Amino acid sequence: MPLFSIQNEFRYEIIRKIFEGGMGIVYEAEQHGARDFVKRVAIKIIRPSYASQKMFIENFIGEAKLVADLIHTNIVQTYQLGEANGVCFIAMELIRGVNLEQFSHQLADKRKPLTKELAIFITSRIARGLAYAHSKTDKNNKPMGIVHRDVSFKNILIAFEGDVKLTDFGIAKAKGFLTDQEGEVVAGKPDYMSPEQADFQVTDKRSDIFSAGVVLAHLLLGRNLFKGSNAEESRNRILNQPIPDFRALDPNIDEKLNDILHHCLARDPNRRYATADELMYELEYYIYRDGYGPTNETLGKFIRELFGQERAKKSTATDAQLKTIFLAQAAQSSARQNT
Repeated sequence: MPLFSIQNEFRYEIIRKIFEGGMGIVYEAEQHGARDFVKRVAIKIIRPSYASQKMFIENFIGEAKLVADLIHTNIVQTYQLGEANGVCFIAMELIRGVNLEQFSHQLADKRKPLTKELAIFITSRIARGLAYAHSKTDKNNKPMGIVHRDVSFKNILIAFEGDVKLTDFGIAKAKGFLTDQEGEVVAGKPDYMSPEQADFQVTDKRSDIFSAGVVLAHLLLGRNLFKGSNAEESRNRILNQPIPDFRALDPNIDEKLNDILHHCLARDPNRRYATADELMYELEYYIYRDGYGPTNETLGKFIRELFGQERAKKSTATDAQLKTIFLAQAAQSSARQNT
C-alpha cells in the first residue's frame, strides 16, 4: 500500500512542432503546474492517420511504459503518459539540439569534416545507452530483454551542450510491453537494420550492435554504404553487400578502427561484440588510450559552431487543435478528481 497519494492539476501548452516522423509527431511544450511552475518538455503523439489503429495505440502506450524507468544520461527520459480528449501523448525530456541526420546534412552543407575522434565519441555514448537498456531488469529483478531495433541517425540526438541521447523505443522489443510480430514483419530503417532484422529473423541485443556499427561507419565516411534507392535494395545490401576494408575508403581509419567496424558489422551475430559494454570499452579505449580525448564539451563546442545562429531559429507555427487538446487536460484531470 502506498503511504499516500497526490492528486494535482496540470496542463500542457504546445509551442511548436519539432519533428514529424512516419508514425509520430513531436512538439515542444510548456508544462504548467502549481504556483506558476513551468517546465519545457517534448510532447509525442501518434500521427492522426494511425491514431485509430489499435496496434499503434497499444505499442505507443507500451513504449511509454517500457521507457518510464530507463533513466540514463544517454537515453531521452520519459516523464508521463497522458490522455486528453481521446488522444494519447507522451511527455518527454526536451533536447535542444538536432538529430544525426540533421547534423550530417549540416556538415555536408558547410563542407566541414567530422573528426574520427568525435565520430567514435558519439557512437560510444550510444553504446553506453544501449548497454544500460540491454541490461535493464524489472521490479522483480528479471531481465527485460530490451532490444531497440531502430538505432539510426534519426533516433540519435545531439544537444547543443554536447549530450548524445538515444530516443524512440517505439519498435523496441521487450518482454510484455509491446505487440511483437517479429518473424512476420520487418521493423526498423532498412539501411541501419541488422541482417537478422532484414531477413525476418528473431533478434537480440547484438542486433543493436550491428546498427551502431552502421552509425559509426556513416559518421566516419559521411555516407551510409547500405542505403539503396528503396527499402528492398537497402535490405539486400545489408544481407549481401561485402563489408569493405574501411582503410581503403578513408586513410584516417587505421587497422584497429577497421577491426572495430568489422567486429560490429559481422553478419553472424556470434562474431560481433557480445554486449554493448564490450563495444563501448573498445571505442573509449581507442579515443582515450593516450590519456585525453573528446568530451561532451568538445562536441558541444563543435555543434554550436557548426550551426551558429541557425540553432536559434524556431518555427512559430503551432497546431491550434492540439493546443486546445492539451489545455483541456487540466480541466479533465480536475473533473475526474471531483467524481
